[in-house]
Amino acid sequence: MVFCMQVVRSCKTMNAKNIFRWAILLVLGIGTLGVWAIARDQVADVVDWPTHHGGPERKNLSAETGLLSSWPEAGPPLVWQADQCGTGFSGVSIADGRIFTAGNFGATEMVTALDLDGRLLWRQPSGTAWRQSSPGSRSTPTYHAGSVYMVNPQGLLTAFDAATGQVRWNVDLVERFEARWGVWGLSENLIVEDGRVLCMPGGFKGRVVALDAESGDTLWANTEIDYTAAYCSPTMVNHRGTRQWISMTQRSVVSLDPETGELLWTVPFPPRTPQNALTPLYHEDHLFVAAGHSTGGTLLKIADDSRSASVVWHRRELDNCHSGSILLDGKLFGAACRNGGRHFYCVDFLTGQPLQEDRTLGKVGLTSAEGMIYALGYRGVMSLLSVSERGFEIVSQFELPRQPPNTYLAHPVICDGRLYLRGDDRLWVFDIRAAE
Repeated sequence: MVFCMQVVRSCKTMNAKNIFRWAILLVLGIGTLGVWAIARDQVADVVDWPTHHGGPERKNLSAETGLLSSWPEAGPPLVWQADQCGTGFSGVSIADGRIFTAGNFGATEMVTALDLDGRLLWRQPSGTAWRQSSPGSRSTPTYHAGSVYMVNPQGLLTAFDAATGQVRWNVDLVERFEARWGVWGLSENLIVEDGRVLCMPGGFKGRVVALDAESGDTLWANTEIDYTAAYCSPTMVNHRGTRQWISMTQRSVVSLDPETGELLWTVPFPPRTPQNALTPLYHEDHLFVAAGHSTGGTLLKIADDSRSASVVWHRRELDNCHSGSILLDGKLFGAACRNGGRHFYCVDFLTGQPLQEDRTLGKVGLTSAEGMIYALGYRGVMSLLSVSERGFEIVSQFELPRQPPNTYLAHPVICDGRLYLRGDDRLWVFDIRAAE
């Protein structure tokens, strides 16, 4: 029964092809349902990648199979390249045969939709371009039930029709909630679930809010939280029967009830510099959070009643800034920022015990598929890593066109046998399927 409820909830965000898949699973027999429920919770959909890190739980684990275990020296085959995607740091989301991204075009930020062959379907303004610290777009568009949702660094949140690009509604978060942000603007990748667009304006009239996904009307606005918005994207967590929206403010970790906006718990997390940008990573009662520039990484344990959280361990050298974290086989992988030198690390998730580090990869954006790690360096070196009991090994690498540092900050995406890499105003798509 629990599984059936999960299927019904998931169908709200699925296309017809995916709904058919779930129907087949239900027909196959009750005995396998528990296994499939666990698998579905742990990995993103194999065909679609509708939001940052694949889904609301932000596992950043693709269910893709049949992929290359190594690459030719020049890299996997290039399928196509799209130029004029706009400058910035947005990644891609993929759903219903469309690719969505965003970027600056002069003084305007634009959301772009492409078909799976790279042809332009539509392009629409999403607000004034961010031209201050690190100019460029921040967020990756979120697809949900036929709409695409995008928040601008300066607080304009817009819902577009995914097929046509027509604006369905928009909300000025500054005007409605007195949104406030730090030196890099609002950088959140939105979560849309159960008819709610959940976001953190960080304003006095709404630190975290829920908007009606169809109309943009305010459903609730939490004003209990003490601090303004940081730069991280939230995660949705099922913890012992309690659904939670978890994110970081400028100086704390916060958990809210997504239905009511009630603050469930909060833990102080003051960074040494304002760098709370990493998406929290949850696994079996535990939550990993980190911030760059020597703040470090911390593992929290959420109480059974979801009303508090406590520190399990803290390691200052795990100052992951915005590279993302990957959890595989009980091991935590990430890229440290400044403390102890920039390095890629592997530690035991529950203890924080170091297992391996590498100082050649530098700052990377991460994703994972088939138990392997895909790491895009901020200078354009794309690496494929295998995972072992001891840690990891670099299997293959290739280079994208040389660009200034921090050009390649968007995280890689794997979807339908293809590797999507975003940098500057371009998008590269590579075929990473193994030969049959």
